[in-house]
Amino acid sequence: MSDFFSSGWSYWITAIALGGVAFCLWLLFTQRSFLGKSPDMTDTGHEWDGITEYNYPVPTWWTIMYLGLCVVGLAIMFLYPALGTNPGKLGFTSTAQANQERDNRLEKLKPIYAKFDGQSIEQLAANSDARALGERLFLNNCAQCHGSDAKGAPNFPNLTDNDWLWGGEPETILQTITEGRHGMMAPLGAVVKPEEAVQIANYVRSLSGLSHDATLAPLGQVKFNQICVACHGADAKGNQMLGAPNLTDSIWLNSSSREVIVKTILEGRSGVMPAQKNNLTPEQIKMLAAYVWGLSNNKK
Repeated sequence: MSDFFSSGWSYWITAIALGGVAFCLWLLFTQRSFLGKSPDMTDTGHEWDGITEYNYPVPTWWTIMYLGLCVVGLAIMFLYPALGTNPGKLGFTSTAQANQERDNRLEKLKPIYAKFDGQSIEQLAANSDARALGERLFLNNCAQCHGSDAKGAPNFPNLTDNDWLWGGEPETILQTITEGRHGMMAPLGAVVKPEEAVQIANYVRSLSGLSHDATLAPLGQVKFNQICVACHGADAKGNQMLGAPNLTDSIWLNSSSREVIVKTILEGRSGVMPAQKNNLTPEQIKMLAAYVWGLSNNKK
């Protein structure tokens, strides 16, 4: 309730909440007054199938209960964030509650990871118990994107080979999981014409031995050397400092088709690896890094 684009929404929510309670109280007392002044307190004159409708004032016990519920409602609004941007006397937030529950859960898990204290990522990757923990962490947190077999999908890297956008050293993987990554292929449609993108695509395909138009590839190489070398390098083998992929192997993050390459050149691409430092403990991240590193280094 505290995140509004303008104060107007806060006032609107507050008015609805307090107005609802005020309306209930108004309805209660106006009806009690109306029924109390009724000239005939026993019979309304309405009868159906022998059943007579009587008109009595609202019972006292019901009135007390109604008032009590209104007081409870007002107390909740006072104590909890129910009135627009007002955080409430208790300062409760669902985010804080979720974080507290997460912290309590992680505290209970500490003894499980304590026995692995002091071990390097390489040592953890060679430990069967550590690998089992890492696999569970991977399946719970990473398989949604990289697949349960870690072989990835279009736009999500395969983690079982030795082709790394940002580097596959243990500490680099640890940093990637902890801080996340944001890889971007800048759209070049403003400086590259569609026909030139086709030429570059043919040249790029030729680098990894794929079928290509031999007359267009040399023209694409000229344009590649003018624009693309800044990220992918003069040898087109990429730059792990930038997350720029190697274009000379047969490994593709998306697709090797000519149409997809042309679209990538003209429109660009953007990929995000979310940071896990707020979701996992340092011990869990290290265990996960060991598991991922072990997938492509065959440590048993």
